[in-house]
Amino acid sequence: MKKNNTSYNFFSNSLRNKLAFFVLFLFFSTAVMCQETALVALGNQSGVPSMMKLSELKSVLMGEKQRWENGKRVIIALMKTSTPIGKATSSKIYDMSANELNKFWLALVFQGKAQAPNFFNSPNDLETFVAQNPGAIGILDKPMADPEIKSIMIDGQKTF
Repeated sequence: MKKNNTSYNFFSNSLRNKLAFFVLFLFFSTAVMCQETALVALGNQSGVPSMMKLSELKSVLMGEKQRWENGKRVIIALMKTSTPIGKATSSKIYDMSANELNKFWLALVFQGKAQAPNFFNSPNDLETFVAQNPGAIGILDKPMADPEIKSIMIDGQKTF
């Protein structure tokens, strides 16, 4: 008695190729979406320290610290929460969604506990603001090349 060596393919070659492409597409698109945006802290040359711990940065950006060591008022500059950098800041620094961050700041300002951050649509506008305001600190996704701005090392790193 002879064995039948005929095998039946559940998927045709064309369908198998499409399925493989789809699986690879899902894998790579998920990997790209899961990459976190690296952030940098920058500050005006006057008043803002050159090095901070992440916990100190969070304290400043949460409105808990109102003045720098030299007495200058802390002025916070952030990208709008509708921007990719703003969303990354909301998540990484505040551990909040964009809407939660907006509500957080509304509550602090309404209660008189802190001054609202200055929100910007473009990194260039944020950079200009930080450069022109002593005591200003901002968060972006890359260091800026302005002599009035310094990159702040966070836990010994340029990005966090």
